[in-house]
Amino acid sequence: MELLNSILGWVMKKRIHQIELFMKYPHEVQNELLEELVKKAAKTDYGKKYGFGTIENYDHFKNKVPTVNYEGLYPYIERLMKGEQNVLWPTDVRWFAKSSGTTNARSKFIPVSQEALDDCHYKGGKDLLSIYFNNYPEAKMFAGKGLVIGGSHQINQFDENANSYYGDVSAVLLKNLPWWAQMVRTPSLDIALMDEWEDKIDKMVDITSNENVTNISGVPTWMIVLIEKMLERNNAENILEIWPNLEVFFHGAVSFTPYEEIFKKLIPSKKMRYMETYNASEGFFGIQDQTDSKDMLLMLDYGIFYEFVPFSDLDSDSPRTLTLDEVEVGKNYAILITTNAGLWRYRIGDTVTFTSTNPYRIKISGRTKHFINAFGEELIIDNAEVAIAEACKKTDAIIDNFTAGPTYFGEGNKGGHEWIIEFTKQPNDVERFSKLLDEKLREINSDYDAKRYKDIALQEPIVHIVPQKTFYNWMKSRGKLGGQHKVPRLANNREYLDELLSFKSSLS
Repeated sequence: MELLNSILGWVMKKRIHQIELFMKYPHEVQNELLEELVKKAAKTDYGKKYGFGTIENYDHFKNKVPTVNYEGLYPYIERLMKGEQNVLWPTDVRWFAKSSGTTNARSKFIPVSQEALDDCHYKGGKDLLSIYFNNYPEAKMFAGKGLVIGGSHQINQFDENANSYYGDVSAVLLKNLPWWAQMVRTPSLDIALMDEWEDKIDKMVDITSNENVTNISGVPTWMIVLIEKMLERNNAENILEIWPNLEVFFHGAVSFTPYEEIFKKLIPSKKMRYMETYNASEGFFGIQDQTDSKDMLLMLDYGIFYEFVPFSDLDSDSPRTLTLDEVEVGKNYAILITTNAGLWRYRIGDTVTFTSTNPYRIKISGRTKHFINAFGEELIIDNAEVAIAEACKKTDAIIDNFTAGPTYFGEGNKGGHEWIIEFTKQPNDVERFSKLLDEKLREINSDYDAKRYKDIALQEPIVHIVPQKTFYNWMKSRGKLGGQHKVPRLANNREYLDELLSFKSSLS
């Protein structure tokens, strides 16, 4: 395995030169990419409808092709699901990444072409390793196995010929991994792709307790569940007693900030490394490329053309759309993508903030639908996570999960925010925790601060502390266990708050 580690490490680092090229020439790379995508899809049904054959530049593209959300693209995806081809993309689409979160409560089925697998998702995975070995030449991760918490997949029952499949994006990727990647991962596919979450965790614990696991990948919330089960089963204090050579956690899907302290406790090693990725059902977008910063490099040569909508334009019937050369550092933008799987000017629902434009680096700031703006305060997920982390730090607390929403004006009370928080380690002073949370929000969000001035529009936040495992059991009751499902952090209504408070009461 040591020889394999040396060979694969050398191979991975050879990609760095190409990454440096798109960092140096971002606009040229993106413009060429748009031209290629439009040209390749010109004879698809979508391409014919919107005149791809006459598009010569970005302005033509912008004026001819509408921006869409999932509902707008669904009629075309439905045809693909039924087995039609050459609808959105010219090559055959046999896989669909299933995810949740649509406005009409249906699951989303995102088409995944072979180009999207090879030139986006897998290229992103290889680049993640390239950057890792470039930053840490002494890395030994290929001397052992990598553990990935995968989802599940099934035959697409909408296709009469049973010639296609859908599943969590992690399952789609695991099922199609190249042979060399299968060699260095654990557990076996039959376990990794099980659809019953709790049974899968049990079997993963049984199998991987005796493996030399050097790297782990997944969503922080669900990785914690696995590690805690591993410790319980092996009567261990920390995971290094079981996996002494563990050196890196590749994580994504949710912010790592609230979970840092938990992982320091579970993996008490100063040599442990953490790298964030931005990989979604729709594509692989970003990789943390610096050792001293959590910002992610926007990956520009993965068959994805990017546009950005200013946060202030989200509710507009005709929102402005900007290209990379027009974005500004510190501004909040919703992402539009055009991809090599046939997503055309597609709103993925995420918002990002640029931390650098030379090269282009980003941090995920939230979701276009997950925010609180009941009183004009424009509270986004990034604000909430920064404030929670600060309050935890100053009250010696460790958070597990949280959600928040508005309390509305009513008889005898003002409006405000209500928080439901689950701690691994509770604050030494709950009242002080609430005040620190409020103070940090006021410091980092001027709109929130203005509404809090003298309690004119917003009163102090209300904080409910719930017992451990509340969020896990709530998600289980909703059929939402697994890596593709994330606890909704913020909502502009009381749906999750009322549901959780009612669920908590039913357990009392």
